[in-house]
Formats: sequence, structure tokens, C-alpha cells
Amino acid sequence: MSDIAKTIGQRIRNYRTQKGLSQEKLAELSGCHATYIGQLERGEKNATLESIERVTSALGVSLSRLFEKLDGQEDDSNNIPLACYELISAKSKEEQEQLYKILLEMDKYKAN
Repeated sequence: MSDIAKTIGQRIRNYRTQKGLSQEKLAELSGCHATYIGQLERGEKNATLESIERVTSALGVSLSRLFEKLDGQEDDSNNIPLACYELISAKSKEEQEQLYKILLEMDKYKAN
């Protein structure tokens, strides 16, 4: 499958695990089959807009949030800011706040 399908699938998996949902529970909430959710998460299926909308609605994530920062995906190997964004966006709000505080402290230390 395409890189975009894999990226979107990984994001769906990240949001699902962040919410503490199994694939089966997400399938139930979205009206999709659990096998289909697994295929989406692995980037094996090209989802319809309707199914993506149902999945994001079940996750409580906007479509714009799911698709943000997708430009420039051709060469992610050297895109450290995007990799950091992907890592942090998959964390809970509390974990994001802690990571941000850590980064601020590291930046202060570097400045001294």
C-alpha cells in the first residue's frame, strides 16, 4: 500500500491505543468490522472517506487532525520535526505536557 495509507493507519492505531480501545471496540463504535480496522491500521486497505469519518468520530478525533502534517511524506527519514510530532501526538495530554516540560528543561540546560 501507499505511504499515506500506512501513515494514516499508524495514526489510527496511535489514537486507538491512546484511548485504550481494542480494535474490536473501535470497530463496534465505528460500525466497521474488526478485520477492516486491522487492515486500515496496517495500511493494507484504502479506506473510503465515509469509513475514515466513522473511525475518527468513534475516536473523538477530527478529520483535519488525522490528516494534518501529511505534506512532504516522501522523505520522512530526515524529517526529525515531523517524527517528533508523530511521536508526541500519539501520547495522552498528560504525557504531552510532561514531554514538553522535559524539552523546555533540556533547552534551558543547553542555553547555560
